[in-house]
Amino acid sequence: MDTFDLHPDLVPAFHAILRKARRIVVFTGAGASAESGIPTFRDAQVGLWHRFRPQDLATPEGFLRDPALVYGWYEWRRAKVAAAEPNAGHRAIAAWAQTRDVTVITQNVDDLHERAGSSRVIHLHGSIFAARCFDCGAAYKLPPPSVDAAGTGEAMDPPRCAACNGLIRPGVVWFNENLPQREWAKAEELCRTADLLLCIGTSGLVYPAAGLPQVAAQAGAPIAQINPEATDLDALADFNIRGTAGKIMPRLVAAAMQG
Repeated sequence: MDTFDLHPDLVPAFHAILRKARRIVVFTGAGASAESGIPTFRDAQVGLWHRFRPQDLATPEGFLRDPALVYGWYEWRRAKVAAAEPNAGHRAIAAWAQTRDVTVITQNVDDLHERAGSSRVIHLHGSIFAARCFDCGAAYKLPPPSVDAAGTGEAMDPPRCAACNGLIRPGVVWFNENLPQREWAKAEELCRTADLLLCIGTSGLVYPAAGLPQVAAQAGAPIAQINPEATDLDALADFNIRGTAGKIMPRLVAAAMQG
């Protein structure tokens, strides 16, 4: 395993892999959006939110126990995402897809990959901009996020479903819920057939999504990880690149495009 920080240059072996790879899977976690100002679950929360464990705000049980608290927290997050901009890492991945077969598999519920220009994005954990009825599952069209209300950290009563009067919930995958079957099956297939798996800003702790690098490794794909800190993926990765996506990805993509 080679460990390097891309300064001054990529190691020759990784250069060769970048130039040769044609089917690339980019697997992103919360760290990929952190540079855009999107708080992660492990960040200290502000205002009201620091008094609660994220797990209490991201479970069906937590929602039923206090719907206004959970819904308000997600509206605060949705407002944060809407106000954010894609960072250099998002834009570099989108640029790479102009010359290679690049698919993004993300654990993030934001839309920053799409706004940066990536068209092939698989969301394993849903989208914060989608919503549905807790009871009947009917889709619900969300209004633009209320930045003023969400920014105060206040609880917000969720809307009601027009079909069954059930509570409207965020369209994200909560703890103890299954991943969307179609997206998961496609993600596994892509990892089995990739020439390169690039893991960016993911801790490797949240399963089953964290098992995708194992799928790629068993299929023989080289794995590179970009993360400022050591993670559970260090031992599996062929290359560990210490740094943030915004600093590393533009240089990495520039090197890849030389091939």
